[in-house]
Amino acid sequence: MYNRRKFIKLSSISASLTAISASGVAKSVLHNAPANLPIVISTWDFGVAANKEAWKILEKGGRALDAVEAGARVPEADMNNHSVGRAGYPDRDGHVTLDACIMDEQGNCGAVAGMENIAHPISVARLVMEKTPHVLLVGDGARQFAIEHGFKKEKLLTPESEKAWKEWLIKHEYKPIMNSENQMPGGKYNHDTIGMLAIDAKGNISGACTTSGMAWKMHGRVGDSPIIGAGLYVDNEVGGATSTGVGEEVIRNVGSFLVVELMRQGYSPTDACKEACKRIIKRKPDTSKEIQVGFLAINKKGEYGAYALHKGFTYAVCDAKKQDLIIPGESFYETVKD
Repeated sequence: MYNRRKFIKLSSISASLTAISASGVAKSVLHNAPANLPIVISTWDFGVAANKEAWKILEKGGRALDAVEAGARVPEADMNNHSVGRAGYPDRDGHVTLDACIMDEQGNCGAVAGMENIAHPISVARLVMEKTPHVLLVGDGARQFAIEHGFKKEKLLTPESEKAWKEWLIKHEYKPIMNSENQMPGGKYNHDTIGMLAIDAKGNISGACTTSGMAWKMHGRVGDSPIIGAGLYVDNEVGGATSTGVGEEVIRNVGSFLVVELMRQGYSPTDACKEACKRIIKRKPDTSKEIQVGFLAINKKGEYGAYALHKGFTYAVCDAKKQDLIIPGESFYETVKD
């Protein structure tokens, strides 16, 4: 005969055992943290300079959150980088709009999107996280918030970016280029988003993601970069993930959250990134052949990996043993012929 009291008692015991088991796992992970911690990884070749700045904090025992913010500010300030920060290419109406998000080991997060006239969106995103009850501020509201907190309002459209925009207006064609979402003058190209993930000496994980978005986008367009769960996600018990490429497809699959959840199930960082790419291909088989999306992930042990739809995606790694290491990410269309 069904005994409700007995069922509740047994359920309570089971829940207690589960909690004890989970606690034991968490302690084990921290206790067995590998010697390569701290570590910082980031997307694309320009992640090398970002990692160097982040490493200055990590090697002194600093917090991962401080490291990823400092690292992300490097490409934001780089006047030769036309896909991140103050020198970013504008939208089709000539507006330079910036997006960024940040997330710490406690699950706190902040973001800004479509923000104009402020050079360091990653630092504004951190203030949103720490100074407001919100997660995301956009447009004029984000700019107003930044100015109220001491950020300088400045013109972000540089002469070089304006020249490239006016050249683009002649044909007025919007077609993202594989691995090179933003075309530079003279036929050169530049990559897009920088996503960073770091684990500090205490084993805590934080992440950051910042971009000026795709060049010549529609005014008001926002990609995955400032969207928690899409462009970036961190779970301190499991790991973190970030993405790069055409943000619309990442948003549709909540890509970075998916990668972290797959790692929770036991997938390696590389395999989790690969599975997230497969989801994009399954939903948009034709579209995926024409666009690039890449994922980068790290687990609690400090193991890292990446995968992309197409070859050409790279990422940078920095720890006590490896400095300035650039690794080509594996890709689906390069390795799978069907």
